[in-house]
Amino acid sequence: MSMTPPRGQLCIWTDTDPTPALEADFNAWYDREHMQERVAIPGFRYARRFKSNDGGPRRYLALYVTDTLEVFRSAAYRQAFTVQTQWSLDNFARMVDTQRRVGELTLETGDGEGAHLALVVLPPERVDAASLRPQLETGVTIPGIHGARLFCTTPALSVPLNTSPDPATALPAADALILVEGSNAAATRALAEELAAEAGVSRSDVRTFDLLWRIAA
Repeated sequence: MSMTPPRGQLCIWTDTDPTPALEADFNAWYDREHMQERVAIPGFRYARRFKSNDGGPRRYLALYVTDTLEVFRSAAYRQAFTVQTQWSLDNFARMVDTQRRVGELTLETGDGEGAHLALVVLPPERVDAASLRPQLETGVTIPGIHGARLFCTTPALSVPLNTSPDPATALPAADALILVEGSNAAATRALAEELAAEAGVSRSDVRTFDLLWRIAA
């Protein structure tokens, strides 16, 4: 029996210069140019932007979902990075404390997305899809919860494409993100905190976000 491969995902978690004019320009660039360019790449399905509501670092989160992980190995994807507008170059230079992850949505449960998202980073030694599956499936039955996903990082694809590979530089960790989404912000955070605790991660490490907008290919 053939099985559908998991969907791929690119996660960009970053911040920018908080000067009001520069932050406004960053958001305008992301909303009017960058998101459109990325979802136009063959194999991209949709993209969403979020902004944190918890006062923590890296206030902006962008999630790009693709048909499969292979999209990030495609010539079309790499070609997109060879020509950048000046607007892009200016805003890339202002991005700070960026975490870039490419990988697979190993587990996806629930019946949709939500306006509220809670995120937990799992270190490599805590990534256990088999034990997480029943927890996520139970979690999405809670009122106000509409989706729960395990996103596993592929280190070799998570390095920036515009950097030359250095054999002496270690690849990013093969960590994972638990992503919980819902229509109820308190329930979304509570489930993420419970999942974090069960995985041996501090509840205080849970980050929460609100959806800014979504664009489909």
